[in-house]
Amino acid sequence: MIDLHTHTNCSDGTDTPTELVNKALAAGISILGLTDHDSTAGWQEAVAALRPGISLAPGAEISCQTSDGISVHILGLLFDPENQELTNVMEQTRENRYGRMEKIIARINAAGIDITMAEVLAQLSDGATLGRPHLADALIIKGVFNNREEVFAQMLHNKSKYYVSHHSPSPEAVIKLIKAAGGVSVIAHPMASHRGRTISIQTFGSLITAGLDGVEVDHRDHSPDEKKALIELAQEFNLVMTGASDYHGNGKLNTLAEYTTNPEQWEKLESRANARRVVKV
Repeated sequence: MIDLHTHTNCSDGTDTPTELVNKALAAGISILGLTDHDSTAGWQEAVAALRPGISLAPGAEISCQTSDGISVHILGLLFDPENQELTNVMEQTRENRYGRMEKIIARINAAGIDITMAEVLAQLSDGATLGRPHLADALIIKGVFNNREEVFAQMLHNKSKYYVSHHSPSPEAVIKLIKAAGGVSVIAHPMASHRGRTISIQTFGSLITAGLDGVEVDHRDHSPDEKKALIELAQEFNLVMTGASDYHGNGKLNTLAEYTTNPEQWEKLESRANARRVVKV
C-alpha cells in the first residue's frame, strides 16, 4: 500500500518520525510519504527508522494562498532538500505562522478565554512547524475543550471569527519551485469545502500551466461528487491521481492507509521527478 500524505510531531502530528514509520510498516504500507507542514525536519529520523518492507517518499505539505485569500496546500514530493530557494520559502512561511498565532490568540483572549503564546509554544516539539493544532492542544490542557476535533469544530475552523490567514506564497509559485528543485507536486484535498473556501475546478488552469503533476482525489474530506469532479479533471489534463490518509497520529481521526495511491499512478508520479529519491534499506 502507498500512503503519500502523513504528518509527525515535526509539524502538527503527534507521532515522532520513528513512531510513524513503525506504525506504517505495521499497517502494511510499503511506500510512505512524509509531508510535514513547510518542513523537512523529520526526514533524517524517518530514514534512520526504515526497515525492510517500507520505503520513504520524502516531502512536505507547503502552505499557499491564492490572490483572493483562499488557502491551498501543495504536497511537494521527491525534491532536492538542498534547493535553497524552496527551503527559504518554507522557512519564511514557518516564521509567518508566529505572527498569525499571536493574532488568533488575541481574538480568543478578547472573547474571554485565557490562553497565552507561551502555553501554545509549550506544545511544540523542537524544530516543529507551529500550527492551530498546537493552540488546540493548549486549550485542551486548560480544560476549555476535550479534544482537537471539538476545538476545530467550535473555534478554529476556517470560517470561524477567530481564524486568521497567514502570508504564504501562491500555489503557482510553489509548484514552479518544487519543479525547479527536481520534485513533483500534488494539490492536497482541493475540494474539502467544509474546511473553508476552496478553489473551483475552473481555476485549476493556472496550476496546471505552472506544472502541477497530480491531484489528491481519495481523501476523507472529499464527497463522492467532489471525487468524481477531480477524476474527470485529472483524466482531461493527464494529472496523476493519488489517495492518502493525511494521518496526524492522535491529532485527527484519520487512520494510516485509510486511502491509498494506486501503484501505477505512483509510478507515473515518481517518473516525473528528475532523480530517484525514494529511500529504501
